[in-house]
Amino acid sequence: MKIISIVLIMVLFMACGYSPSAKFSREIVGEKVSTSVVVSAVDPENTVIIKDAVDAAVIEEFHASLVSKEFSSTHLILTLGNPSYSPIQYDSDGFIVAYRTEISLGILKETEGKSKKYTAKGTYDFTITPNAVITDKERFDAIKFSSQKAIKSFLAQISAEGARAKKEK
Repeated sequence: MKIISIVLIMVLFMACGYSPSAKFSREIVGEKVSTSVVVSAVDPENTVIIKDAVDAAVIEEFHASLVSKEFSSTHLILTLGNPSYSPIQYDSDGFIVAYRTEISLGILKETEGKSKKYTAKGTYDFTITPNAVITDKERFDAIKFSSQKAIKSFLAQISAEGARAKKEK
């Protein structure tokens, strides 16, 4: 019975023309992708975090190979905007106990001599002890997780672009 249910679900997905978003994004960026991140003079430590998050997303989300620039079909250049921290929750004494980090990434996609600019934003909420400052670890984690969300936002933009391109064909 369980096998029949699984087969039925698979048939329904195939019958409705379902395609995973990674397929559409791969059609836009190609099979081989290279990345680079513009180092921020204000906050160079975060550049490494962004680079690692982008490289992981290329492999996990785009299902593409990460290669050097000379062998890539698409090169992504990322620029990190200044992260912002906004208080979102206070305790009964008026101390801040939760913040929201917002990251803005500028992404330039270069494919076959053509380039296109994208902007992706990501947020991450985190708590702190009342009347405490944000530690470096909390700050790095917030930037890392909000960057991952921004990259997923970029993936959604690329997937939508691929779906529109397929529909126009």
